[in-house]
Amino acid sequence: MIIGVPKERWPGERRVALVPDGAARLTRAGAEVRVERGAGAAAFFTDEQYAASGATLVDDAAAAVRGADLTLVVRRPDAAVVEALPEGSTLAGLLQPSGERSFFDALAARRISALSMELVPRITRAQSMDALSSQATIAGYRAVLLGASELPRILPMLTTAAGTLSPARAFILGAGVAGLQAIATARRLGAVVSAFDVRRAVREQVRSLGATFVEAEAVGAEAEGKGGYAKELGDEQQRRVLEAVAKHIRDMDLVISTAQIPGRPAPRLITAAMVASMRPGSVIVDLAAETGGNCELTRAGERVEAHGVTILGPVNLPADQPFHASQMYSRNLFTLVQHLTKDGALAVDPADEITGAMAVTYGGELRLR
Repeated sequence: MIIGVPKERWPGERRVALVPDGAARLTRAGAEVRVERGAGAAAFFTDEQYAASGATLVDDAAAAVRGADLTLVVRRPDAAVVEALPEGSTLAGLLQPSGERSFFDALAARRISALSMELVPRITRAQSMDALSSQATIAGYRAVLLGASELPRILPMLTTAAGTLSPARAFILGAGVAGLQAIATARRLGAVVSAFDVRRAVREQVRSLGATFVEAEAVGAEAEGKGGYAKELGDEQQRRVLEAVAKHIRDMDLVISTAQIPGRPAPRLITAAMVASMRPGSVIVDLAAETGGNCELTRAGERVEAHGVTILGPVNLPADQPFHASQMYSRNLFTLVQHLTKDGALAVDPADEITGAMAVTYGGELRLR
């Protein structure tokens, strides 16, 4: 089996799909791994490390994917790479299944099987392939550091010769993987942390990290959808959620919003009126910026100032920590490759509960839901 790893060409992307350790494991298992020169440089993995792992270094993306049974990427490859993919081969990566359809039409036309890492099912067997969770861990950590760097005050309480400084108050909206990591990071930095989520099931997880769970009448089992994700609420439930958030947010210094609904725009949890009620100098870091934002004033990739509050809409935060983000993502892909390998050959089975859930194109057909 031949596995190709081209250099990422998505703007601002610094991660690499396969780190040298992953390449070494695959070559020991009998695969031929071809890596484009410089593919890991932005994540601080050198060509020399790849060569030592047993991978073959090639000069361009076309050479990396030429003849490959499987191509591994972080983000959607550009048109030149897609055209170089062998007909009937397989592509795996964070392919944005809800994005531009023409990309998948081009893959289907050449009978390329596209496996989207965003669609790894939330079942026990697929846990180690869950790229959304691994990258959300990095994003939650990074969001707190980003917010802390923007605050005009420090996070921990300090007792000094000049007096005692009270700790900052951090509020985390959404207690999924990113939210829980944000809670843990803010607590380590000394903030007083509270969190909100519409799913009652996460309350104990929040409390176990030392944060206060903000209650609302809308929190309940009916707010939890398939796979443990939050689901869209009814109008009355949404109104109660907004009331609970509005009451709590006005006293916060740092707000990290992480709430997402798979396949849907991000839920609106912070209105412009709420922002106006906050203390001057407060900071909001909206991790849902790419799907519309949890805050009404968020602009993806931009910094917004309103009523003395700074609102950040960062995109692709894991790429800001490319070394460990790449390590974690590479392990997700390595586990996927193991799952797809039968007797040393690639076997993509659309009837399999994992592969079938991930396959956006297969056998020349578009399988977008």
